[in-house]
Amino acid sequence: MIRFGPAGIPLSCKGRTLRDGISDVHHLGLTAMEVQFIKVNPLTRVVQEEEAGKLPFDVPLQLIVEVGETTRSSADPAALRTPLKRRQNITGLTWSLAKDYADLAQTRALARALDVRLSLHAPYYVDFFGSEEARDRSIRQIQWAGLLASGLGAGLDVTHLGFYGGGSRADSIHELAQVAKELESWLQKTTDGAVHLAVEPSGHPDVFGSREEVLELAHQIKGIVPVLNLPHLAARERTTFSDTVQLKALVDQFVEASHGDLYLNFSGVEFYGPTEFRLTPIKRGSIRFDNLAEILAERDYDVTVISSSPLLEHDGMYLKLLYERALTRRWTKKHAPPPAKVSPAPAKAAAPAKTTRPPPRPSSKPAPRTAKRSSHGSASHSAARASKRSHGRH
Repeated sequence: MIRFGPAGIPLSCKGRTLRDGISDVHHLGLTAMEVQFIKVNPLTRVVQEEEAGKLPFDVPLQLIVEVGETTRSSADPAALRTPLKRRQNITGLTWSLAKDYADLAQTRALARALDVRLSLHAPYYVDFFGSEEARDRSIRQIQWAGLLASGLGAGLDVTHLGFYGGGSRADSIHELAQVAKELESWLQKTTDGAVHLAVEPSGHPDVFGSREEVLELAHQIKGIVPVLNLPHLAARERTTFSDTVQLKALVDQFVEASHGDLYLNFSGVEFYGPTEFRLTPIKRGSIRFDNLAEILAERDYDVTVISSSPLLEHDGMYLKLLYERALTRRWTKKHAPPPAKVSPAPAKAAAPAKTTRPPPRPSSKPAPRTAKRSSHGSASHSAARASKRSHGRH
C-alpha cells in the first residue's frame, strides 16, 4: 500500500488540534501524517497526594514522561510501569496537541478509524557532542517523543543525529552509532517494540546523515529505519536525481535497508551555495517527483510519502496526483489490447482484355443527292415571272 500525507497539521485546517488535523487529512483523501513534536516544555515536580498509587500513564491532565531522579542520562523504562510513590520526582510535558495519555488514546482511535497512519518527528535540534547537559537533553527529547508516538499509535520516532564531534569523522560516526543503538534499545523496551527509531539524512555536510552513513547505521543496528529524505540527499550530493537509473538504485538501497517498508520525505529544494539550500514548494524546486512516481508505480512494497513542502497538504495531494497518473500509465500499458491483425488484401481480378473494333466498312448504296439552288437560278426565275405580270397589264 502507498500512503500520502503532510508533515504537520494541514494549513487549511480551521481547528488547530491534532484530531482536527487528522480529520482534515482524511477529508482531503490523504492517509498519512507526520506529527511535529517541536516545542518541548518539561516540568519536574513531586508526586502529589492524589497521584500516589497510580500508574504514570493513568494520571489525568498530565503527560508524565519520566519518573525518578533527573540526573540520570536516560529515563528508566521500568519506572514508567510502576505505581507512583509519595515524594517521588516526576517530569511531565506541556504539549498543545494533547493534555494526557487518555487524550492520546482518543487521537489514536480516531486515526485508526479514519485509516490515517501516524508517525512523529522529534525536536529538530539535537547535540550529542556539546556539553553533557545538551547531550542528556537530546537523548531525553528523543525518548519523550517515543513515548508520545507510542500513545498515538505511531510506529516511527523520526529524528536527526546532529553535528559531528570535534575529533575525526570516523570517531564521531562510531559515537553516534552507539547513541542510536541505545535509543533504539530503550524504545523497544519501553514501547514493547511498537516504536522504532527512524534516522533522517541531512543536507548539511557538517551534520551526520550522508546516504552511506544512514544506510550503514540501519544495517548495523537492528530495528533502526532509514528515512529517504530526497530533498536533503539532493542538497547533500548536489544533484537533482534526474537520472532514473541513479534514482532507482537509491530507492532500492533504502528499501533493502528498511526491510521493505519505505518511509519517504519529499519537497522541492533550491541550491544556493556549497552548503546552502532551502525547501520550496514542489513546482518551484530543482527535483521532480515524476521519475520517482514511475518507480513507485512498479513497486511491490509499502510506502509512506510525507510532504515536507511549505505547502504541506496541497503538495501532498499533488504528489498523490502524480503517482496516480504514473499508475494509470502503467496500467494502460500493461492491459492494452493486442494490436489488431491486419488481414492480407484480396487479390485483384484481372481486367478483361480490351477488344478493338474494326473500322466501319463503307456502304455500297449511293448517298442520296441533295438538290441545291443556286442564287443565280432563283434570281432569273423571279425576273421571268415579273415580266409576265407586266405584259398582262398592258
